[in-house]
Amino acid sequence: MGAALGWGAFAASSVVIGALLGCARDWPSKPIGQLLGFGAGALISAISFELFDEAFAVGGGDAVSAGLAAGAFTYFALNGRLERRGSTGGAALALGAFLDGIPEQLALGLTLATGDGVGVALLVAIFVSNLPESIGAASESREAGQQRGAILRLWIGVAIVSTIAAVVGYVALEDAGGNLVGGIQGFAAGALLVMLVDTMIPDATRRAGGSTGLFTTLGFAVAALISATS
Repeated sequence: MGAALGWGAFAASSVVIGALLGCARDWPSKPIGQLLGFGAGALISAISFELFDEAFAVGGGDAVSAGLAAGAFTYFALNGRLERRGSTGGAALALGAFLDGIPEQLALGLTLATGDGVGVALLVAIFVSNLPESIGAASESREAGQQRGAILRLWIGVAIVSTIAAVVGYVALEDAGGNLVGGIQGFAAGALLVMLVDTMIPDATRRAGGSTGLFTTLGFAVAALISATS
């Protein structure tokens, strides 16, 4: 559990770093979008090679497919409810980041519970993808007139809850059987895939335009190389 707590905190720390950077100055939108695209590609690779592949190996196709569908519908429903609220501002932005971060950190805890150590590609993907999201959100909050202290407290809260999600993922699989392991890993993969398509990639494209695909491919390639060599 200590490893899940430590690595979860490390991955979540990037949202606090991003909030600090967003509070410090204005940032061009295009580089933030390109970094989002890179992070999205890295996450796609990590889902494929570190999460989904392992889930099939230990749980089989039925368990993974059921978990995948459950994770996808759960994220879709929660994200849709957030959008229907129609709220804006720092709290809404942080809530959206929190909703995105839960499946990421849950997946990190799941990879640790398999006993093979931390999934390096997934860890890098989470850290990199969190930075532009929190930079952009903190910048928007600052421009809307929020105090820097309030913005930072909000994002520290997001980091704490995200870290807890990594621990929950670890505990959920620590003594679980093969089918349950595959189902839970499939759940995390399904939620992440919907988050990528509905939230992260569109945001990257809105900011970076036509270069998004190139940076997404680059992120995928780097994370795949890390997975192959770690």
